[in-house]
Amino acid sequence: MITLSNINKTFRVAKRQAGFGRAVKALFSREYELVQALNDVSFTISDGKMVGYIGPNGAGKSTTIKIMCGILTPDSGMCEINGRVPWRDRIAHVREIGVVFGQRSQLWWDVPIIDSFELIRDIYKIDRKTYKNNLDELTELLDLGELLKTPARSLSLGQRMRCEFAASLLHNPKILFLDEPTIGLDAVSKITVRQFIKKLNAERGTTVILTTHDMQDIEALTERILLIGKGRILLDGSLDELKKRSSKRKTLVVEYTGSEPEIPDNMTPVEKKNGRLVITLDPEVLPVSDAITYLAARTELTDVSVSGISAEEMVAELYREYHI
Repeated sequence: MITLSNINKTFRVAKRQAGFGRAVKALFSREYELVQALNDVSFTISDGKMVGYIGPNGAGKSTTIKIMCGILTPDSGMCEINGRVPWRDRIAHVREIGVVFGQRSQLWWDVPIIDSFELIRDIYKIDRKTYKNNLDELTELLDLGELLKTPARSLSLGQRMRCEFAASLLHNPKILFLDEPTIGLDAVSKITVRQFIKKLNAERGTTVILTTHDMQDIEALTERILLIGKGRILLDGSLDELKKRSSKRKTLVVEYTGSEPEIPDNMTPVEKKNGRLVITLDPEVLPVSDAITYLAARTELTDVSVSGISAEEMVAELYREYHI
């Protein structure tokens, strides 16, 4: 169980103007600005859940994750994870969490992956039997094989990320924090990582906290979304609930072989090409079936597809709504 209650965190940031003269002056007299990263943040996450923690850059996501990992201490408020306060019981706490950062590595750059794993085993004091069982299982699930003999610097990004996941799970963590785990990965690698995370959650009951800007990760993995902006939790709900809240507009993609139909005022053309139209409409004003009937009466339709708001559009709309 993860519980955050009224967490606040402020950073004191040094500021100066550009130029050599101002740089010299700043050595003797600095100006500082207080930046409130988190403002009264509260939420609870039950065991075994997968939660997406989203928001724009600078919203407070990384600060929250660092507090939950025990790296930072909040100015006020309380965080309790599995009965412990992370920054007070840090050694015991980190034995039960795993962390994967898409832009940072926990693997030693110039040594084979297996040597990094052995060192991690010693750091976490994992017994030999547990280590071997976990290593064998993760090697099979993530298809590590020959990668274990290869230095981290010689791996592709997708290969390294598979090794990063294994390194974070060797000690059987109850909670896994993922910060942009699929950044820079190709489509095949992304699918592999997503399937692995879902399997991990289903078979081990691992709680997963995912921070990402890739909404396909959110759609594929999470059951619940926390939206943070300007240090505050703005929304808490499922993706479907947020989609319904954000917009009811539908997108209609039509391919035709006849003449281009005239578009009435209750449809909004987004794209017009020879033989193809992309239109948005409000189904409460004009039902989709009526729109298709209208178009079919004016041209020969060869293909029609209807979709709701995408996750990316939903999040962008929410950002605009909350001015973040």
